[in-house]
Amino acid sequence: MRTGTKIGLGALAVLLLGGAAFVRFAVYPESASLQLADGQGASPTLPAPNATPLPTVNIAPAAGWAKGAKPAPASGLSVAAFAEGLDHPRWLYTLPNGDVLVAESNTPPSDGKFPGVKAWIAGKIMDRAGAGVKSPDRITLLRDADGDGVAEVKTVYLKNLTSPFGMALVGNDLYVANADALVRVPYEAGKTENGATPEKVVDLPAGINHHWTKNVVASPDGTRLFVTVGSNSNVAENGLEAEKGRAAIWEYTLATKTFREFATGLRNPNGLGFEPKTGTLWAAVNERDEIGSDLVPDYVTSVKEGGFYGWPHSYYGQHVDDRVSPQRPDLVAKAIVPDYALGPHTASLGIAFSQGANLSPAWTSGLFVAQHGSWNRRPKSGYKVIYVPFADGRPAGKPIDVLAGFLDADEKAQGRPVDVVFDKTGALLVSDDVGNAVWRVTGATASQ
Repeated sequence: MRTGTKIGLGALAVLLLGGAAFVRFAVYPESASLQLADGQGASPTLPAPNATPLPTVNIAPAAGWAKGAKPAPASGLSVAAFAEGLDHPRWLYTLPNGDVLVAESNTPPSDGKFPGVKAWIAGKIMDRAGAGVKSPDRITLLRDADGDGVAEVKTVYLKNLTSPFGMALVGNDLYVANADALVRVPYEAGKTENGATPEKVVDLPAGINHHWTKNVVASPDGTRLFVTVGSNSNVAENGLEAEKGRAAIWEYTLATKTFREFATGLRNPNGLGFEPKTGTLWAAVNERDEIGSDLVPDYVTSVKEGGFYGWPHSYYGQHVDDRVSPQRPDLVAKAIVPDYALGPHTASLGIAFSQGANLSPAWTSGLFVAQHGSWNRRPKSGYKVIYVPFADGRPAGKPIDVLAGFLDADEKAQGRPVDVVFDKTGALLVSDDVGNAVWRVTGATASQ
């Protein structure tokens, strides 16, 4: 059964035809009534929904970095380019020998299925934000052999992929999450190129690909892989049939080759990581759009086996989304409240727990989060890297800016953070798919 939303095709046509003029002068202006901080923390403020006839569209057109320009680090930190001249770098992975893999990737080709008018128009809007480039479909290897903080080796490590994203090394197998399948290739330490043909491990839910990014992380003991699969729509407007297996985190057990849903109701999970004190899996999740600039906060949460987190029927526990039909009060009743809100429409993606950090004592017990940035909020949110302090395995305090300055004075995007990992020295690496760079954040007195 299909769902409905309170917006007509005529209004959507106005949105498309209005172009940049619409972005500046919306027919139905809407903006945040709360501060961004109100939508952050363990108990975010959740006002009544504000579903205007036209959705709020407030994108940051992609501009790129001027020569010599770079993000602004927090006090006590420094930032420099680890690698530049990349092609839409998205996800990062640090290998045991210190080499860094970067998935250069974008939306896969259309499967011929029409995504719906809203999704089609949203795609046109996202093109202006830098998301319209052709997918390079490759993984590049970066190596800093002389230890100066700059990758002097940059080679195409793996090709023949389909919009690759997450990566995980288990033993001598490198797993890659393509948009449509989990694949693997043999891994040999030190090699800068891998000519193997990727072997399919298991198909992943695909088609239409409203949310195409798939991440994969290995359990600490290397026996299981966890794979993220985002929804195929905002709130199931393509029908619930198109959402089978989506909006979920899946678990693949290597020994038995079994694949099952581990947790569901997660609209668009991306970042995954295991909290070091408890060993619990955590995820960063992008929540729904088009019910106002103050809703709904994106979040990080511990992931419970068999847990249901609300999508599409409710958000933040039992807050019902009345755009969805049929209503499911039975599911809403068991929806889990997320652990920590990151602010509405921040598009929070990659996460990294700080046990690998070598920055300063202020950054050694928490979670780094890359926020790709909003399109459905006025004023804009995200476009930065933040740090969430943790204590005893739980978030403890308000987020702190780590890396900012991705928007220029005209609110154009010089860059957009995507993922965060640590290099072999404990410096923080940040991928930037508009700036086509990987940034390296160190302590101010650390070696660059």
